[in-house]
Amino acid sequence: MPAALPPDAPKSEWRAWARAVRSELPDVSAPVVGALRDLLRSLGARRVLAYRALGGEPDVSALSGDFELLAPRARFRPQPRLTLHPWATATEPSRFGALQPPANAPQVALDTVDAILLPGLAFDRAGVRLGYGGGFYDRLLPDFRGVTVGVIQAGLLVPALPREPHDLPVRWLVTERGARETR
Repeated sequence: MPAALPPDAPKSEWRAWARAVRSELPDVSAPVVGALRDLLRSLGARRVLAYRALGGEPDVSALSGDFELLAPRARFRPQPRLTLHPWATATEPSRFGALQPPANAPQVALDTVDAILLPGLAFDRAGVRLGYGGGFYDRLLPDFRGVTVGVIQAGLLVPALPREPHDLPVRWLVTERGARETR
């Protein structure tokens, strides 16, 4: 696997690094889901914003029998943002390749959500997320008062990533090795 980059390397280089590393990692969805299930239960979470996995991301869909999962939809007008919808409504492919709810699916208010599971290309030990560059979660998280959980393979957890003022670290990180609080 390629060696990690210095924290001040551009995010574009970090994204290329993370994609190269991810392509060599095995599927760790089962142990990640087990760790997530235990963590979310211990936190008393019931309603959870999850994600429909892209290739190489841990698939968290097996949590749907244990929690009320919600699925995000990326919207671009009038401004880019995520809207939240019942998990089962995610039936159409998004422009990113993951399943998403159709535009007319019923929406769920953010203030009714207990936890958000965030996918990423990489996370650092402080909980800073390297996303895909669209800024959708960056716009959602400032208004969220619940628990944030970064979901990532252990091979993509690095000491430090570039951080900008809008990057809000997650409170928990979950890998195939378990869950740990970042602060």
